[in-house]
Amino acid sequence: MAAGRRCLPPMRVLLVNTNRMKPAIAPLGLDYLADALEAAGHEPRLVDLCFSQDIAADLEAAVRLGAPEVIGVTVRNTDDCYMSGQAFFLPEIKRAIQILRGSTTAPIILGGVGFSVAPMAVMEFCGADFGMAGDAEFALVEFLRAIEQRRDWSAVPGLVYRDRGRWRLNPVVPGDMARLPERRRALVDNARYFREGGQAGFETKRGCGMRCLYCADPVAKGRTTRCAPPGLVVGELSALLAQNVDHFHTCDSEFNLPLEHARAVCQAIVDAGLGERIRWYAYCAPTPFSDDLATLCRRAGCVGINFGVDSGCDSMLRRLGRHFTTADLLDTAATCRRHGLASMYDLLLGGPGETRATVRQTIDLVRRAAPDCVGLSLGVRVYEGTPLAEWVRSQAEVPSHPDLYGAKEAHPQLLAPVFYVAPGLAEDLVGWVHELVAGDSRFFLPTNTATHQNYNYNANETLVRAIAQGARGAYWAILRRLRTAAG
Repeated sequence: MAAGRRCLPPMRVLLVNTNRMKPAIAPLGLDYLADALEAAGHEPRLVDLCFSQDIAADLEAAVRLGAPEVIGVTVRNTDDCYMSGQAFFLPEIKRAIQILRGSTTAPIILGGVGFSVAPMAVMEFCGADFGMAGDAEFALVEFLRAIEQRRDWSAVPGLVYRDRGRWRLNPVVPGDMARLPERRRALVDNARYFREGGQAGFETKRGCGMRCLYCADPVAKGRTTRCAPPGLVVGELSALLAQNVDHFHTCDSEFNLPLEHARAVCQAIVDAGLGERIRWYAYCAPTPFSDDLATLCRRAGCVGINFGVDSGCDSMLRRLGRHFTTADLLDTAATCRRHGLASMYDLLLGGPGETRATVRQTIDLVRRAAPDCVGLSLGVRVYEGTPLAEWVRSQAEVPSHPDLYGAKEAHPQLLAPVFYVAPGLAEDLVGWVHELVAGDSRFFLPTNTATHQNYNYNANETLVRAIAQGARGAYWAILRRLRTAAG
């Protein structure tokens, strides 16, 4: 993204990371945003609340010392998306905005993936001045230009602002990733996040054209897949490697869609000589996943893949909008074994049409497929803008819907955690599934107070301790190694 020469002095932009989940997860989007701001001639600074011991003091000090002209606050997640946890993060973010308002008159802008799922509802809840849905690297630079030139901002893509007393959302325009600047990843203390989080995220594309019933990724990131040039990805990995970070995880919706781009990224990593120096994990769709791609992934340093499987029942896969079959699941796990790739199958139980028979069928199928690990989520988070939300509302109003659980009365706009569970499954579903998979150590089960298990990655003390002792990699891979070591 060429900035050209600036005739005006740079603007001071304070970026605020509000994500305090542990293990610590680096604010990838803020690192990317800082690179874009610097390329456009501005001065980004960071206040990182992830490690803060006194949020108010740190925010006030950042404003006092940096005198920001604009403040960007990221909403990475609105909640932990976990039915047994139901942690809701927006009240903390709202409090941070109130503290900032008491310290400065600079405009406060909300953004991030979590924000982009439901921008109007988040604005109403948090009360910022502006919001930015979609690719902020492009939009924020345009917004700052409009401020400097005293222009109307009605054309800034994805901008949320007050117009005649009402919130208005400008059309979200997906950005061309080929126009992004070099990713230096220099704003965030990535070395510390690696020590305390065990991995670093990176992105090879944005958007997803799949039509899965429940998924918010197309809502937040767009339904058009935009691929980053492989050279941009290699440069980013090299920049992080120079910061002594050598374990990574893709942040794409599905790394292998489109397949040719995944191959090109792997080949670029191999050609750059990074394949022997890094280890990384990916989110992938179960298909297409060929022997050719598996070979390239291994040569490029990939050691494990998390597949969004959802179900082991063909009728449920169709209801969930998935494009693969149970036969594909058997083939994909076998392909991973042939090429020495660890595999994780993530299941999502309790969706529309689910019964105890389909749950049992899923468990049986996954056992036959024999991936290295299986993660289970019970209850489907309902996000605004998804086909599931539309389907749920076609049945009943959110506050009175009999199959919704969580904060449905307080948040009928689905902002706080609200989950769907098919009729007849909610009662003791967790306990029954624990019994169903008893003795199979490959299954990572939902929280069960009787067994003191917790495989929610938010506030997971088992993971925090393991990473502090030197464990690195995807969290499911770390948990797998811990189980193996325990016998």
